[in-house]
Amino acid sequence: MLRKSDTGEDVTTAPARIAAFDRARTFITLLVLVHHSVVNYTYFGNGDHAHWLGFDLVVLFNDSFFMACMFFLSGLFARDSLVRHGPASYLGQRAWRLGVPFLLSIFVLMPIAYYPTFLRYHLPGTTDFNFFHFWWHTLTVGPWPSGPAWFLWVLLALDAIVALVWSVAPGPIAALGRLIFSLRNRPVTAFAAFLVFSVVIYLPMRMAFGDSSWLEPGGYPLPIQTSRILLYGGYFFVGVGVGALNLRDGLLAQNGEVVKRWLVWSAFALLFYGAILLLVYAHHNWVANFNSPPLDWEVGYGLAFALFSAAMAFAEPTIFLRFANADWRWMDRLRPSAYGVFLVHYIFIIWLQYALYDYALPAAVKAAIVFAATLSLSWALVAALRRIPFVARMI
Repeated sequence: MLRKSDTGEDVTTAPARIAAFDRARTFITLLVLVHHSVVNYTYFGNGDHAHWLGFDLVVLFNDSFFMACMFFLSGLFARDSLVRHGPASYLGQRAWRLGVPFLLSIFVLMPIAYYPTFLRYHLPGTTDFNFFHFWWHTLTVGPWPSGPAWFLWVLLALDAIVALVWSVAPGPIAALGRLIFSLRNRPVTAFAAFLVFSVVIYLPMRMAFGDSSWLEPGGYPLPIQTSRILLYGGYFFVGVGVGALNLRDGLLAQNGEVVKRWLVWSAFALLFYGAILLLVYAHHNWVANFNSPPLDWEVGYGLAFALFSAAMAFAEPTIFLRFANADWRWMDRLRPSAYGVFLVHYIFIIWLQYALYDYALPAAVKAAIVFAATLSLSWALVAALRRIPFVARMI
């Protein structure tokens, strides 16, 4: 964060935590748990024999914004960290916080998490694979999934890019910061510009690659959804720009013009989500060839997706900023463990879904059990692990 010294010069000080942004990130972590808890019980998921249409709507809502929003939030403090630590130290810290957990995830956590999927399709007596056979087959033959950990390698790559830019030519980051800071009292202009920006970086990629294509170089567990490469990178660097000058007094200032209009951004988000639902309904009921919808539908859905993602990137953090003084004690208690919960939750999710598969329970009951048990077990495990000092510095 920049402040004026007694001589009038800009100096950088270590910023105090902004609780509203911590809560915004923690909330998205909870959405990730909800997302993975219910996706097995959607109609399109085909995971369990119990389904509920409401879960399809939840998954559609989450998938259309929450990871892009997380990249945006992740970029907010990058510039301050670069100034305080320098690019080499900054990248080393990010490698410890992101790279090491990513390696643990792909070599240990994800094989444990995905083993029930193997057991579901290979009943006892049909294979002699124990877990260690499965683990070795995953690493040597594949497929080798990264699960939710894909977010970590992509974020680390973006951190490496911003560190390189900062070390070689920091001017563009400062210029981006000044441009975004100049919009702090012009919220409508800022919102409209971000809508246009989102369409520009998403729609051409979606039209070129579709929404189901994943880029996974060499079959290694380094996947990213192809149509969203520029979306995630673009949102991260906008976050860097928002935090490049003064986060407390800039575009997302707690008492600023953008935050005062949180209800407007939320209304636009609901409007754009309604457009997504209308297009999904049209796809299922009015499109003759389901697997090859017409060009106007593809363009319309891409526009609705990009606009909804942009509106939610404004709405989600501004809601927490607007109600920063509300009672969020339960979320504040989760906040120190939220990152760790994100890392380990998938193990509990899949094993619990596997354990409940044969029970004739409603989809809502199964999902509620999975979510509550996953949150409780993940939180308890992470709280215990964080008692180890070097683990606490990582997660």
